[in-house]
Amino acid sequence: MSHSLVSLSSHKRKRPEKYPSGPVDAERTILDLIKSKKHLGICVREIKQETKLADDDIKKSLKSLSTKCLIKEVVNIHNKRNKHYMAVEFEPSNEISGGDWYVDGELNKEFIDELQKLCLRYMRTKKVVTLERVHDLLKKVVTFDISSQQVGEILNLIVLNNFIIEVKSTGLGDYHSIPVGTICYRVASGAGVLTGPRTGAFASIPCGACPRISMCTPDGVIAPSNCVHYEKWLNIEF
Repeated sequence: MSHSLVSLSSHKRKRPEKYPSGPVDAERTILDLIKSKKHLGICVREIKQETKLADDDIKKSLKSLSTKCLIKEVVNIHNKRNKHYMAVEFEPSNEISGGDWYVDGELNKEFIDELQKLCLRYMRTKKVVTLERVHDLLKKVVTFDISSQQVGEILNLIVLNNFIIEVKSTGLGDYHSIPVGTICYRVASGAGVLTGPRTGAFASIPCGACPRISMCTPDGVIAPSNCVHYEKWLNIEF
């Protein structure tokens, strides 16, 4: 009976731990986890949740792995306050970096402004344009692969700033070459005048009647920081 107890005790001591405890094992665990996230990377809070390692072990391991150039810290535009790590062999996905609209985690407002001006110059030479036609133009002048969605974001921003208006083709007159019902754009003429009453507390600010509010985010192409209507509203003396 004594022999059986000794064998059982020995067997328990040899059972591997669920989570490694040594500094080398902690580094390997964290590195494997970070690599598994590939282009998305992972933040410190998620590392702690998934590894169950102590804060001190995580901190030391991340510092050591960074010193060895095995991992790198990247900016996650959705959560800039928390440190985000990625294996050095990967580049951040657009979901993390924000894509070509961002530089080092900051919205490239100057670049976006230049694209807006380019679109407006083009549209002033045409009576009516579609998203596809503006997309074809920008593909010829920008140095990266610009998507139809990105062009749509630029056009939505110009609409929001009342420089152009969004309309639907009637298939007649200026719209004769555009299928009926197709969304298109033309330079605004007296656009921006609100028609009809607005009621309610939320309607007293521009956001309450904004057709692009679902696309508006603090770090997005359409944002309160670049909305001329929001800026004017802030300067109103109530």
